[in-house]
Amino acid sequence: MINNNDLAQKAPEIDTCCCEHCAQVKSGDAGDGKFFMPRMIAGGFLFVLGLLLEANIINIPFSVSFFSPTLIVSLAAYILIGSDVVLRSAKNISRGQVFDENFLMTLATFGAFAIGEYPEAVAVMLFYQIGEAFQDSAVRRSRSSIASLMDIRPDYANLKDGGEIRVVSPNDVPAGSIIIVKPGEKIPLDGIIIEGASSIDTSALTGESMPRDVEAGCEVLSGTINTSGLITVRVTKSAGESTVARILEMVQNAAQKKSTVEKFITRFARYYTPVVVIAAVLLALVPPLILGGMDFNRWLYRALVFLVVSCPCALVISVPLSFFGGIGGASKQGILVKGSSYLEALSNIDTIVFDKTGTLTKGIFKVTQVDVNGMYSKDDILYYAAHAELFSNHPVAEAVASAFPGKADAAVVEDLHEIAGRGVRARVNGKTVLAGNKKLLESERIKFTPYEGTGACVYIAIDNEPAGRIIIHDELKPDSAAAISALKKLGVRHTAMLTGDTDKEGAAIAGQLGIDTTFTELLPDEKVRALEKIGERRKTNGSLVFVGDGINDAPVLARSDVGIAMGARGADAAIEAADVVLMTDEPAKICAAVNIARKTHRIVKQNIVFALGVKGVILAAGALGAASIWIAVFGDVGVCLIAVLNAIRAQTVKPLSI
Repeated sequence: MINNNDLAQKAPEIDTCCCEHCAQVKSGDAGDGKFFMPRMIAGGFLFVLGLLLEANIINIPFSVSFFSPTLIVSLAAYILIGSDVVLRSAKNISRGQVFDENFLMTLATFGAFAIGEYPEAVAVMLFYQIGEAFQDSAVRRSRSSIASLMDIRPDYANLKDGGEIRVVSPNDVPAGSIIIVKPGEKIPLDGIIIEGASSIDTSALTGESMPRDVEAGCEVLSGTINTSGLITVRVTKSAGESTVARILEMVQNAAQKKSTVEKFITRFARYYTPVVVIAAVLLALVPPLILGGMDFNRWLYRALVFLVVSCPCALVISVPLSFFGGIGGASKQGILVKGSSYLEALSNIDTIVFDKTGTLTKGIFKVTQVDVNGMYSKDDILYYAAHAELFSNHPVAEAVASAFPGKADAAVVEDLHEIAGRGVRARVNGKTVLAGNKKLLESERIKFTPYEGTGACVYIAIDNEPAGRIIIHDELKPDSAAAISALKKLGVRHTAMLTGDTDKEGAAIAGQLGIDTTFTELLPDEKVRALEKIGERRKTNGSLVFVGDGINDAPVLARSDVGIAMGARGADAAIEAADVVLMTDEPAKICAAVNIARKTHRIVKQNIVFALGVKGVILAAGALGAASIWIAVFGDVGVCLIAVLNAIRAQTVKPLSI
């Protein structure tokens, strides 16, 4: 079972920054010492005293050798405020890590002391430390918020052991056990209700606010809350395989798959800081040497501005944090994204391809029409069909059994034979009954009128005479048509559907939903080839997305740029192969995922433009002597803090209504 505390510690993964502070943010150490606040207060007091001494507002009538009172007070303030930064810089240099923010701050402040700018040296370190503390606090809140989104791990299970109830860890409950879930408790493990009825709050898992009524025979998922009645549940999956464990694992591992933007930022940071440091050295040395007679201290001051503003932490922290915030926000809506690369790909969809059964339709067949030939009534046809299909677990047989108003009696069924790919033959109350497709009747040389409409047709023959037919349809999901329409409004250029159904059935479904292209009568391996054909027709570099739910969809899900699986009823193989999982099985959630992805991408671009823009302006101004170290501190710490706060917005997601 995934520990939720581990999730909080691992999110967001910020491994790529050139500076030590990013590692501190990840481990939770920045600005977190026992004496941090007392040191900052004492150092701040001495800093103000140094400013007053510098301005001759206060006079202290003593000095030590060539150390003025201002220098002595400033050094004391600097040691209180910045000693830990200097020590970290020295430690990192000994490890070969030179170009980090600790080194930049140390070098800049030492340089400021060297040219006599004592209060400014202390100010740089003071505001840097304060900014880092605020920034660390923002990242901590973000991490805590993301972890709380996934705070769905049940703590215990009421295991029924003989005649007693024992409270145990969900990890100790094997599949097949019986557990009791009381009103108000989290359901600890996936299972089937065998006794009782209740309403289930699925909001933590699916984002849906409306409780779901359940009764004996209904499936319930771990992490949801039993709101009203007492229910008895037979466990179907152990804790490690349960829905809540898989969700936590998916979200926890999401940070391992970086987006293109994150990879670019990693490479960018590797070269950016050394280049700026070299530029600062050249700025300090070249103009005085070439121009001659120039004030060396002036150019050294400008170089120090370069050093302070150069670290790219604003990008390296905020970009991964934005993507992880988007992943957390999607999780809150019941959309599990397995990596930021997939979130980025969702923001730019060109073509989306759907499986039909279980994806756009409910996957639950229902009798919609019963035709008779005159000798038998509709009830007679359903009676004989239900008894002939009594021992079949085929979805069509189950639909016929559901439509039969009574309960089939096995005692009246004899000589039952299943004919592969065609149907069944049985004797029911002494009559020979055939129930199956047209190939079955053709093989028995029974004349009948072929059905020309849509849906599955079960032909019924009794004593070698056609008696009637039963028409069965797979119902469309209520939001399928609205989802297709909304995706087109979001700019998706092309929609397609892959199905094993007939041309007529596929065309009818596609027409109802407004799907552009349909491939029908496909076998599983043919679905992959069809997807590749669709991908070749793309007119842009946008993503190719496939949405499915069955075992046969796993190869197609893996082949697409982004594979989206229906998680509630979907096959395990499909969920494992998918990059995104929809816990509610609603196609409309795809639109929500696209909106979340685009919001996240906008925030990432905003942070990149803002950080590079401000740093570029300050770097240029510093080179021309128009920016002070105070401004440089804002260009580093201030910009980073603003970028982090902006990144946190990615977690806030409004429910989508279409």
